Amino acid sequence: MFVGITNTPRDYAWGSAGRISELLGHEAPGGPEAELWLGTHPGSPSRVVRPAEAGGASTLGELTRLPFLLKVLAADAPLSLQAHPSLEQAAEGFARENALGIALDDPARNYKDPLHKPELLCALSDEYHALCGFRPVAATRDLLQPLAADPAVSALLDRLVDDASLPAVFEWLISRGPGVDTLVERLVALAETAPGLEFETVGMLARAYPGDPGIAISLLLNRAVLTAGQVIYLPAGNIHAYLKGVGIELMAASDNVMRGGLTPKHVDVPELLRVLDFTPLPVPLLAGTRPEAGVEVFRPDVPDFELVVIRPGSAHADFTPPADSIVLCTAGEAVIAGASGSRAISRGEALYVTADEGSLGFSGDATLFLATSVLTAPRGA
Repeated sequence: MFVGITNTPRDYAWGSAGRISELLGHEAPGGPEAELWLGTHPGSPSRVVRPAEAGGASTLGELTRLPFLLKVLAADAPLSLQAHPSLEQAAEGFARENALGIALDDPARNYKDPLHKPELLCALSDEYHALCGFRPVAATRDLLQPLAADPAVSALLDRLVDDASLPAVFEWLISRGPGVDTLVERLVALAETAPGLEFETVGMLARAYPGDPGIAISLLLNRAVLTAGQVIYLPAGNIHAYLKGVGIELMAASDNVMRGGLTPKHVDVPELLRVLDFTPLPVPLLAGTRPEAGVEVFRPDVPDFELVVIRPGSAHADFTPPADSIVLCTAGEAVIAGASGSRAISRGEALYVTADEGSLGFSGDATLFLATSVLTAPRGA
């Protein structure tokens, strides 16, 4: 079954005016467009274009339930620093907060469901800027050493000795321990003349979130600039923040977010520390595989989702989704053929495709993003 779906971009303040509409060839609404959700998440389930072809369902959530959520994301300003729990942490935390009687809509609630929320991001813009994961302390020390004459920076270097010191330094910063406010103030002042992208980021964050300890925390993290087509994968425990750019985001369909700065929202420091993975790592790029010409598959280490980029060009491409899928066209026109027939799709359109369509054939000069899963049923179903 092929079902046309659509949605309205969410207008969060950090969104980019008109970038999602520009990408998809839609009329711009005039305000910020932050995220276009395609999936069954109850926060913004996709609308069915023609309910008659979906048994009368007006939203995709009335028809099915998917373990993933596909988004078009456009950021003109930094999002909050955040991390997400593992499945085990989410199940325990959800049960614990339920037992405590914390309402699901309470701002202090951490766990909205018992699920994890790993995610990947595929850059669409020429540059996509992000903070993603702790980097080796040696790299941060090299960055800060030229500023060591400043007493506040020197005090940070005294604490930031090696990789094993990361948890204690992070806790000191996020808790606004003694000297943190002064450190943030000095880093912002020094960043005006210090060279490098990291210090440009300090200035950017200071303008968006004055005085926030996340400004200092950013110097502990990988500062990534993705080019169009590159993908990063952010598993449980990875601290990250998207800064600027347009991309395709694909994640497990959960609402569990532990914030770690750059936000006016609730930050639960003990729970955040329990969830974070402090292991230093390089920028977490996810390499794709190319099973055939025109098909690139990005498969993370979880079964909840995988992203397939399909560009048939002048040839023909085939792919067999292991489960139900969503296909979004961001450029050109294509025809998708399955067991029940075929369906045309053009720029700005999206389709829900059931797994019983089997092997899908793609023809046409187009760029398509297909989200699917290797789960036979959503978690918790």
